[in-house]
Formats: sequence, C-alpha cells, structure tokens
Amino acid sequence: MIVTLTPNPSHDRTVTLDAPLERGAVQRAASVLSQAGGKGVNISRASVAAGVPSIAVLPAPSDDPFVLELLAAGIDCRPVDGTGSPRVNITITEPDGTTTKLNSPGPDVTPEVLRALVDSLRRRAGSADWIVLAGSLPPGAPSSWYAEVVTALRDTPARVAVDTSDAPLRALVDALPGAAPYLMKPNGDELASFTGGDAEELERDPHAAARAARMLVDRGVSTVLATLGGNGAVLVTADGAWHASPPPTTVVSTVGAGDSSLFGYLLGDLRKHSPAQRLALAVAYGSAAAGLPGTTIPLPAQVRPDLVAVRDLLDTQEGERV
Repeated sequence: MIVTLTPNPSHDRTVTLDAPLERGAVQRAASVLSQAGGKGVNISRASVAAGVPSIAVLPAPSDDPFVLELLAAGIDCRPVDGTGSPRVNITITEPDGTTTKLNSPGPDVTPEVLRALVDSLRRRAGSADWIVLAGSLPPGAPSSWYAEVVTALRDTPARVAVDTSDAPLRALVDALPGAAPYLMKPNGDELASFTGGDAEELERDPHAAARAARMLVDRGVSTVLATLGGNGAVLVTADGAWHASPPPTTVVSTVGAGDSSLFGYLLGDLRKHSPAQRLALAVAYGSAAAGLPGTTIPLPAQVRPDLVAVRDLLDTQEGERV
C-alpha cells in the first residue's frame, strides 16, 4: 500500500490555449479542466488506477468539495480538519507544450494540524509499503517540517519518499543524514539548488545529474530518482546509476508528469522489478502523463515501458560508476 501526504493540496485548473500566450492581451481558452490535485493526491490517483491500495492524507474540512471529489473517484481520502478549503492553482498550457503555473499559497496551518497529520501517517505506517511526502508546505509550517516527519516515521516499517522543492528541500538536505528518507525525487532545478550546479547542464547531461544525485546517496539517502524533463531520468543508489531516455512524446502538459514518474518507480518496486526496470516504468509513466491534458494521470494501458531505453551509467574515462 502507498500512503501519501499532501500538506498543501490544490484545486488544479488547467487553461489550454490554441495560440501562444500573449501578455496583456485577451485570449479565448480552448478548454478548461478542473481537478482535485496536489503531488501526493496525484500519486494516490495513479495508484488507484493501477489497482494498488492507497490512502491520501491531507488537511481539509471533511465535507469540503475537494474531499468529496476524491472519495467519488474511489480515492481513500483521510482529511485532517482545522484549515480552510484547499487553494486553487492555475496552469496555462500553450500549443507547443509550454506550461505556465500560477500557484496560490494555501490556507494557514496550525501546529495542531501538523501534529494530527503526523499522527495520521503513523497510524497507517504499519500497513504501508511506502509513505510519500509530496509538494510544497502551507503557510505556517516550518521549512524543516518534512525533515521532522521523516524522523518521526523512522521507527515504522514503511519506507519514506520525499518530493519537494525550495526551502523545504534545502532544510531536508541540511538535516541529512539524520533525517534521510529512503527515496528522494528531485528534478534538475532542485538538484542544482543544493549542489550549486547549473540546472540546464544537469538536465542535459545524465552523468552530471547522477554525480549530483550521488551527493544525496553519500549522505544517507538510499535511492535518488532525478527527473530530467525531456531527457528522461537518472536513478542512483549505492550499487549503481542508470539513465532512461523517454519514448517520442507530443507534450501536451507537463503538470503531474513528475508525480507520475515517482508513482511508476514505486509501482516497479512493489512489483519487485530490477532498478533498470523500475526506472523504465518511472519514465514511461512520466512521458505518458506529459502527453495528456491538464493534470490527467495516465492509466496503465497508456504506459509503455517497453519503449524506454535504459543504460548503465559507467564512467568510461575513470572506469568507475558515477
């Protein structure tokens, strides 16, 4: 089972344009999609679609339309009351796949709600294979909170994965190895934010991305799945490093692609796949999501890991793994 925590959930509204975005102009939208979302919610949605049990933990009133939408979709949602309704995030998608996101901060969260969220996770950790902490933190939460949650779950049997950015990511990295999760899923920008590297170079060069990810492994993180946009992803563990190239994809919306990639990896792990197979499934899920509108999560039938090329990243100059 996969338990997800989305501490700052959102109503995701995607506006699709049939022409490039023009600042200051009036444009008509080709379509508008709205869906209850957030990074952890997206992973639970993918999990349910693949037939894997999942519980979505999040702060929201129990009778909020957000919660009711998830329940109606078959997602086991366990809301923690004490905050206002989830925020609204707006995504603007242009014909060439360019995506612009406008994310609101969300309602303030209290220390009592934060404690209740941790308690909810701990109650379910005994039956969970994975607990995924995903997304931004709401106003009122300290940037170190993810590191605190990882530490609070240390004595449970569940493995913890974290996918976040900005100050919460920096705080988590600063807390390593004491607060090391089992898995981290940064992208190129996030790798650059704590390594001091160039984000474009990291996304362009899988070897450079793997070396940056190795810094996390050396500090106690067991597995790093680094997504590189159109260049696929790299997987780094203590035993090796691999790069997967995505199949040809017509990009419609990149929103949710990283969440889908993380779920693909977790699904491969639950199926006892090899590291290369887990990485292939991760990239296949991310590519399938990028070819769908809005935050649409791909169904298993839309995912083609057989079209993903995986190579072992061996440093041929030094004769050592990256």
